[in-house]
Amino acid sequence: MSAVGRAVATGSRPLTGLAVVVGVAVLREGSEAVLFLYGIAVGDPGQTPQMVLGGPLGVFGGISLGAAMYAGLLQIPLRRLFAVTNAMIVLLAAGMASQGMGFLLSAGLVPSWGDAVWDTSWLLKETSLLGKMLHTLIGYTARPAGIQIAAYMTTLVVIVFLARAVARPGPAVRQPRQPA
Repeated sequence: MSAVGRAVATGSRPLTGLAVVVGVAVLREGSEAVLFLYGIAVGDPGQTPQMVLGGPLGVFGGISLGAAMYAGLLQIPLRRLFAVTNAMIVLLAAGMASQGMGFLLSAGLVPSWGDAVWDTSWLLKETSLLGKMLHTLIGYTARPAGIQIAAYMTTLVVIVFLARAVARPGPAVRQPRQPA
C-alpha cells in the first residue's frame, strides 16, 4: 500500500490506483462486519430488527466520523500530530507496565513497596467514566502500590531516553576523497 502511495505521489500512477487499494481495504473490513452480523442473525434470530436498524446507523455513523476525523486531521500539522500520538503511546505503555505490576503484585510475585502510596479516589474514582477512561489510556490507579509507580516511571524514562537516543543524529562520517 505504501508503494502504491509513493507511486501516486511521484505521478507514475494515477490517483485511482490508490483509491482501488483503499477500496479493497474497506471492503475487507466490511466483509468482516457482514460475517459478524450473519453470525448474530444465525445465533439469535430475534435480533433481526435491531440489526436492520443498527447496520445502516453504524455505516452512517462510521462515514460521518471518518469524514470529520479526516477533515480535522488535515488541519493539524503532521509534526504536532505525531508528537501528540507518540506521547499518548508512551503513556499507554507506562500504564500497561504499571497495571502488569499490579497483576504481579496481586499474585504475590513482586513486593509492594508500599500498599497504597496515595489515595485519590476522593477526587476521581476508578469506577467513574473518566476514571475508567484514564485507567485505560494512561494507567490511572486511585491507590497505586509503590512498585506500580516505579514501573510507570521507569517505563516512561526508558522509552523517552531510548527514543531520544535513536533520534539523535550520529557523528558525520567523512567520505574519503577520490583522486582526480
